[in-house]
Amino acid sequence: MTPAKLSLIPFTILSIFFFSFTQGANFDVINQCPYTVWAAVSTGGGKQLETGQSWQVTVAPGTPKARIWGRTGCNFDANGRGKCDTGDCNGMLECNGYGAPPNTLAEFALNQFNNDDFVDISVIDGFNIPMEFSPVGASCKTMRCAADINGQCPEQLRTKGGCNNPCTVFNTIEYCCTIERGSCGPTEYSKFFKDRCPDAYSYPQDDESSLFTCPGGTNYKVVFCP
Repeated sequence: MTPAKLSLIPFTILSIFFFSFTQGANFDVINQCPYTVWAAVSTGGGKQLETGQSWQVTVAPGTPKARIWGRTGCNFDANGRGKCDTGDCNGMLECNGYGAPPNTLAEFALNQFNNDDFVDISVIDGFNIPMEFSPVGASCKTMRCAADINGQCPEQLRTKGGCNNPCTVFNTIEYCCTIERGSCGPTEYSKFFKDRCPDAYSYPQDDESSLFTCPGGTNYKVVFCP
């Protein structure tokens, strides 16, 4: 568009155009579990949610790598310091960074290649709470991981409040693979998770069936116990 043509567009329209591409994505985090969940977001923040309560989180456009998860079995003092059985983030109610396994994750990277959002549910860090991660008002993939993984968890992965990831338990390259450490494939434990949650990442290189896109600017819901 030439400068001459641009100058003919009313300022209010330009403002709306600019805002539409710079506003953050809204995430409605909803607790439908019959127990308290302490929600967390890695970009900073945490909230105690009783059954039926929700929390709206706004994430800045262009955020390259972030996650939302729920914590269980938490006990915080008046200063927001304490401990959680699952998903604990450095003993703080207000998270800033990632939580400790096991935790079911809603992961996202906003406004990336072709201005798409990249979204997924991951159980690479284990599982603690059933989850649905879905777009609002967009025809993209609704992701669910709502099986009874805690009840069916293999004995070696069982831990208080959840089902642990094999990397945390065994700490071997086979289970802790990353792109930097070479290629890897599914294992007996990742297959356990994948069979029950086919939408979810079950090991670090499980991209083909687990990573989805939505148009940049989409809003989302994260529902615990859908």
